[in-house]
Amino acid sequence: MPHPKRKISKSRRDKRRTHYKAEAPTLTTCQTTGAIHLPHRAYTVDGNVYYNGKVLIEKAAVA
Repeated sequence: MPHPKRKISKSRRDKRRTHYKAEAPTLTTCQTTGAIHLPHRAYTVDGNVYYNGKVLIEKAAVA
């Protein structure tokens, strides 16, 4: 198995890891409902499931 020939210092190791960052997700606002959601994903508003501004699944009416 390969072994490092020299110890990698903490500063060198951390410099390499600077590019791995958490990014805030891109959010969009629905024109129909005004809900904020991830783009190209279905989302719920008041129990109804929407996609692309249209109702996919309506909430069942409780009798």
